[in-house]
Amino acid sequence: MNDVDLLAPISNVQIVDRTLLKPNGYNPNVVSKQNMQLLTQSILVNGWTMPIVVRPDYTIIDGFHRWTVSGQEPLFSRLGGKVPVVVVQHTDEAEDVYGTITHNRARGVHQLGPMQDIIKKLLDSGKSVSEISKQLGMSREEVFRLCQFTREQFLALMTEGVSGYSNARKVVGF
Repeated sequence: MNDVDLLAPISNVQIVDRTLLKPNGYNPNVVSKQNMQLLTQSILVNGWTMPIVVRPDYTIIDGFHRWTVSGQEPLFSRLGGKVPVVVVQHTDEAEDVYGTITHNRARGVHQLGPMQDIIKKLLDSGKSVSEISKQLGMSREEVFRLCQFTREQFLALMTEGVSGYSNARKVVGF
């Protein structure tokens, strides 16, 4: 293990046809539909920042969900059916499994306090609740819970720029 070149995989990023890749049969990670949409949004906004990790036979060790969204529109067209990969050379299947699990577990979770500070800072800088909600993949209610504003302050933010209600009209003659 000590003589592994730690930079070798990332030094050899390849752009390959996504159809070459295949999922492994042991990934325990599940991503909600909402987070898959957020992953797509992240790639559209930031570009592709993390290559998919594969074995030499193109079995996915890490990046199954990135691979999955790359096959859906608008990403499929925008990427031309291609994805970036790095190939790792493991000596046995256990190392593949370890790689999948450790990649998933090492990503961590967001802590409440810092997330509250981030939401407040975004709102204070003039970002709208709608924009924050879309860009961070949160419901408006999640933004409210994190913003540390009173209900009235939050409702004022939500209705900012709304000039009232439209007049109801009676529709006759269907």
